[in-house]
Amino acid sequence: MSDDEISGALVEERVKALRRDAEAGGYILNPDEDFVRKLARGICINEKRYGYPSCPCRLAFGRREEDRDIICPCDYRDPDLEEFGACYCALYVSPAVAQGKAPLVPVPERRPPRSARKSMGAQAGGVKGLPLPVWRCRVCGYLCARETPPLVCPVCKASKDRFERFM
Repeated sequence: MSDDEISGALVEERVKALRRDAEAGGYILNPDEDFVRKLARGICINEKRYGYPSCPCRLAFGRREEDRDIICPCDYRDPDLEEFGACYCALYVSPAVAQGKAPLVPVPERRPPRSARKSMGAQAGGVKGLPLPVWRCRVCGYLCARETPPLVCPVCKASKDRFERFM
């Protein structure tokens, strides 16, 4: 099957899954349906090519270990949403952007160069042995290891301000 042979049904299935997951996680997809379908098609193509659904707007290396940070939804989604109102590819947008109250602006690439990512694992800053700080939702106890807490708790939907640094 070539990239041109990605079926419309497969793309629609991906769009439904993206919407379901976004709603369950407290996120909003871009209100432009055609745009979302094009991105969903790109995700399907990348999943067929590489075996994982990498971001269609970034260059994947074809090795899951090197591309974990850009498997949709990518590691950069929340910082991009918080700072720019949209993720890098604009699949996810803030409420203000979705409602037309804020413009959709270009988002600079946050993904470090390949050479820098290899050395990032050595950085410390969180719980002993973990390279990232651990955040705890004060409402439900959900834990996650990342640079900043999520915008919305994936378990109880509490906002970012309800997280505390753990340990």
